[in-house]
Amino acid sequence: MASHRRPKPVGRARVSILTAAAATAVALSAQSGAHADPAPTKDQVKQQVDQLNEQAEVKTEAFNASVEKQQNLQKQVSQLQDQLARQQDQVTTVQERLATIAAEQYRNGGIPQTMQLMLSSNPDNFLGQAGALNTVGATQSDLLKSFKAEQAKLDGQRKEAEQKLAELDTTTKALKADKEDIQSKLAQARELLNTLTQKERDELAAAEAKAADSSRSQAERASRGDSTRTDLSAPAPAGYAGAAMNAALSKLGSWYSYGAAGPTTFDCSGLMQWAYAQAGVSIPRTSQAQAGAGTSLGTNIANAKPGDLIIYYGDQHHVGMYVGNGQIVHAPHTGAQVRYESATVMPINKIVRI
Repeated sequence: MASHRRPKPVGRARVSILTAAAATAVALSAQSGAHADPAPTKDQVKQQVDQLNEQAEVKTEAFNASVEKQQNLQKQVSQLQDQLARQQDQVTTVQERLATIAAEQYRNGGIPQTMQLMLSSNPDNFLGQAGALNTVGATQSDLLKSFKAEQAKLDGQRKEAEQKLAELDTTTKALKADKEDIQSKLAQARELLNTLTQKERDELAAAEAKAADSSRSQAERASRGDSTRTDLSAPAPAGYAGAAMNAALSKLGSWYSYGAAGPTTFDCSGLMQWAYAQAGVSIPRTSQAQAGAGTSLGTNIANAKPGDLIIYYGDQHHVGMYVGNGQIVHAPHTGAQVRYESATVMPINKIVRI
């Protein structure tokens, strides 16, 4: 006769074990599926590398801002230290004068003036000396007030110097973090490129070289004044804008390097600052600061003239210089050279006339 006993319930511990085993099996299955995924294509790798390069450029402008702030703080700290040294000399001088008066009083024994008058063999002479003593007392009082004022000034300058030193330390740490972040993203980009075959890497390099060669040949034709030239830039305007444009175009083919502002390598804002410096005009170091360096002309490229700065992206992390005919010259990213590009290839944030 068949047994009608119910099966024994599965305990909680056993359920947990079974659940864990099932989860492990699913994870292993997922892992094996991941291993089976095809390697990214050349185009996919390029897209990822481009994204990493853009992220690195965002950090590069933060790095540039930290460098500029660090340099300014170092100058301020140096000036404050000089002021502290001079102020300490002032305090020391007043202290020495007070010490001289105190020593004189000690040598005179500190006898009250009335007693000195009674003991004096020549009261008239003493009365003359008493007037001098009153003058000394007034001088001592003035010196004490001066000492307190000079000491307070010294304390204030010392506190300011301490604050600047703390700010400098914070900025230096931020600079180090930005640099490490940039290097990390560039390392990731190199690792991605290393997943490609040598042929694929050569093809990407050839495409980049072709773009750089094209911009160089256009510049060479322009410099020769060839009547059949096909360079993309318009005639340079007069004045400093034209001088800056010619300076920027003279660097076509130069390599991008983060944190560089010439004369041989550049990042995007470094090229703009260097070019305008050749025209005798000082502009800020970062693309964000350059966005506020001149007159804003909105975002319509039709308003741009050669020499204008074109600021890109919502966070203003990239900049190029308009050269006419719908083109800019700029330093694109790591692994690329200064070249021409369509002015609208990236989202325009602001057009700025210096």
